[in-house]
Amino acid sequence: MAGEKNQLTKRDRLAVAWRSTFIQGSWNYERMQNGGFAFAMIPAIKKLFKTKEERSAALKRHLEFFNTHPYIASPILGVTLALEEERANGAPVDDVAIQGVKVGMMGPLAGIGDPVFWFTVRPMLGALGASLAMSGNILGPIIFFVAWNIIRWSFMWYTQEFGYKAGSAITDDLSGGLLQDVTKGASILGMFVLASLVQRWVNISFVPVVSEVTLSKGAYIEWDKIPITSEGLKQAFEEVASGRALSPVQVTTLQDNLDQLIPGLAGLLLTLLCMWLLKKKVSPIVIILGLFVVGIAGHSIGLL
Repeated sequence: MAGEKNQLTKRDRLAVAWRSTFIQGSWNYERMQNGGFAFAMIPAIKKLFKTKEERSAALKRHLEFFNTHPYIASPILGVTLALEEERANGAPVDDVAIQGVKVGMMGPLAGIGDPVFWFTVRPMLGALGASLAMSGNILGPIIFFVAWNIIRWSFMWYTQEFGYKAGSAITDDLSGGLLQDVTKGASILGMFVLASLVQRWVNISFVPVVSEVTLSKGAYIEWDKIPITSEGLKQAFEEVASGRALSPVQVTTLQDNLDQLIPGLAGLLLTLLCMWLLKKKVSPIVIILGLFVVGIAGHSIGLL
């Protein structure tokens, strides 16, 4: 019927939520959770788009890089569902807007999942189940399994619904540019978070020795004069705390000099090189294999 609006039902959204539990099922080093995200979106894509070309295009845009905590992906899925729904009804929501919102949300939200689920809820339930199991109570593992999945599934469903409703509110003011502002802000925030992780994730160490300086007496610990007793160990720790070196020769490597110049410079340059290669349409698999080869060769010649 002409003018009929495409709209996702609760049953459609439940199908997406159920599929999202397998978001880690096709995890890969190139685009990580992209396959699981696209798999979860299939029921919505089939409902919203009628032609094979539209469905193929929708699946393709959700096969871009995606990675976050597997349970925190739910609110992102909800917002994405709302954006796809608006797009299917003729709203000016392009691929860049959808991907920008996904990238902008996945970084900040990823830091919530680990402390909430892995470091709080699961240890608490595990301790409860283990205490019962140690006393011979069969309810220990059962309570852990049931309670964990109720909490997990409830969180995933309600946050997906929250994201869906929030996404619908965002798209209500498309003509006023709200979506563009949200997309721009989310993209900036996402790039900021990803850039801040370069220092943590990309680590390069150049091992060639630049200089060896012999220290004067009193600047290092004289191990032959320290007794191998508890008092001796205490004395050694105190001397280290006071700034004395562990050996009479201070070795300075190339990495030490680079760190004094700009800490993490080599990792940053490597990241920028990989981004440039990706821009030149070089396959990510080729880049990963190239990094393996360079790393092994560099270690073999004593550079890395």
